[in-house]
Amino acid sequence: MHTMWKGTISFGLVSIPVKMHAATENKDVKLRQLHKECQSPVKYEKVCPVCEVEIKNEDIVKAYEYAKNKFVVLDEEELENLRKEQEDKAVEILDFVKLEDIDPIYFEKSYYLSPNEGGGKAYGLLRQALEDTGKIGVAKIIIRQKEQLAVIRVYKNTLVVETIHYPDEVRNVADVPNVPEQVEVAKKELDVAKMLINQLTASFEPEKYQDDYRTALLELIEEKKNNAQTTTAKDKPAPDNVTNLMDALQASLERAKKDKPKPKQAKRRTTKKKVAT
Repeated sequence: MHTMWKGTISFGLVSIPVKMHAATENKDVKLRQLHKECQSPVKYEKVCPVCEVEIKNEDIVKAYEYAKNKFVVLDEEELENLRKEQEDKAVEILDFVKLEDIDPIYFEKSYYLSPNEGGGKAYGLLRQALEDTGKIGVAKIIIRQKEQLAVIRVYKNTLVVETIHYPDEVRNVADVPNVPEQVEVAKKELDVAKMLINQLTASFEPEKYQDDYRTALLELIEEKKNNAQTTTAKDKPAPDNVTNLMDALQASLERAKKDKPKPKQAKRRTTKKKVAT
């Protein structure tokens, strides 16, 4: 399993060297966009709207937009120093709380923790202490250049880091439109609803659920592939230097004709006839 982060988890005077691994993976079926006419993949380019040229990665700097079209530019060295300063700190467990005290809306992403060299005993100590007390640890951790609030808990004999949102990242529920404050419910209707819930109540078995849309989409793709309903992207045609040269010469000739000053026409001289006397 790929290691995405190495560091130290500490609580009190106990330090645990650990490795972190992604606990979940995205199974979405990724679809590419093709040009309808020639079936070639669409290419997305970074273009400066002012210079009207394609921009390379080395020509890009990062900035914070503090007002419309006004920026504070941050150079990469400043950001790297800031990241390193935070990443070098040990991840300290700040508090221990009950899992049920945290609403699921706060949870974001899960990561497995494994002990690094020499950390097996301390790892086992924290795991056992969390299991026996029924608590989880609250900590801060830097993941992918972002400081995250996180909880550390036990999942099937393994320590897990669950990143959670900061309170200001959870939108105010009072802003949700059209939510009724109080609704009068008939007792008979409520009793039937409760009865239905009781009848459908079961223990959670995640294995019995599947992504039906993804399954159907993969079956459709496989069927079209087996029926030779496929397409192959065309290679980008190599530039024809001769043609391009002729086009350039022709365009230059046309421009020269337009820019060439017109010859001045000679003025007609008028001769006065002598009047006989």
